[in-house]
Amino acid sequence: MTTRRLVLLRHAAAEHEGDLGDAMRPLSAAGRRQAGAVGPLLEAATGGIDLALVSTALRTRETYRILATHLSAPPRVVESDAVYEAGARSLLALLREVPEDTRCVLVVGHEPTMSTLAHLLAGSGREDLAAQVSLGMSTASAAVLEVEDWASLDRSAAALVDLVRSPGQA
Repeated sequence: MTTRRLVLLRHAAAEHEGDLGDAMRPLSAAGRRQAGAVGPLLEAATGGIDLALVSTALRTRETYRILATHLSAPPRVVESDAVYEAGARSLLALLREVPEDTRCVLVVGHEPTMSTLAHLLAGSGREDLAAQVSLGMSTASAAVLEVEDWASLDRSAAALVDLVRSPGQA
């Protein structure tokens, strides 16, 4: 059976909301550096991404565009309001609909959804990482999980195998 990878990435650091509104917050200068630094790390951790599900918030789209310049092959990209608005359970429902021939999915989203879903799915793997993820994920951090198939993805059905962080993250 083919093992698949799910990468749950919290967007890089963004500017404060101000008058722009949450969805239009751009990345800060530090966030642009984070996104550029995490791109090669994600490529190394995954060996390539087939599908990127990206929230429609400006900061997630910018995070993805910057990190994607470091990917060896461009994945299929779906920008979705559903990812922006998703809680852990609704994002899980979206992931269950991923085609079975998809080997690696990257989700670029928001806290607390990214860490909550990673913790919900992690039934095995590195317990030290699961404990860290349960406390939340810092900006430009990604939980890398191994899953057997997309359609039956559920609580404790994945192995948390890595936590990728932009350099300088704790």
